[in-house]
Amino acid sequence: MALDEALQANAVECVTPPAGWPAAIEAATREVFEIMLGIPLRAVTSAEPPLVADLTVMVGLSGTLRGVLSIHCSAVSACLWASRMLHRELPEFDQTVRDGVGEICNMVAGNFKRKLPPGVDDNCLISTPTVISGTDYQLHSLSGGEHVEVSLGFEGAPLWITLDLRA
Repeated sequence: MALDEALQANAVECVTPPAGWPAAIEAATREVFEIMLGIPLRAVTSAEPPLVADLTVMVGLSGTLRGVLSIHCSAVSACLWASRMLHRELPEFDQTVRDGVGEICNMVAGNFKRKLPPGVDDNCLISTPTVISGTDYQLHSLSGGEHVEVSLGFEGAPLWITLDLRA
């Protein structure tokens, strides 16, 4: 029972993301894109047009942290990322691309998790990625929780990463 109590205490303590979490999400994302895909990311300026996402990839978090880490991008960007990851041209948004971007989101979530304080990382599990494609959907954040958003860009295309934690 002591372990359960400790986990619950950590979960309550960690629901409100510390000020450094956006930087940790950004660092985790940049590392995966630069190391695994050879794509350097840059900060997005407020003058750039907002992203119209064709794609949302989500990885669930359970245990000490409960919520969802998501990456939002265009289908064209997803094809580029999967092409870079697999070292072959993937011009069509198909199952291979969906699997590829799912794995990229999984790597970002895992890398972010490793940047968390000891005890939070050790007691936080990540789910299998879920990919939602198309432009005719609405995504609603968890109510009563915390929301962190990081915007980045590459080769003229923006993307954003969100972390929604359940209260």
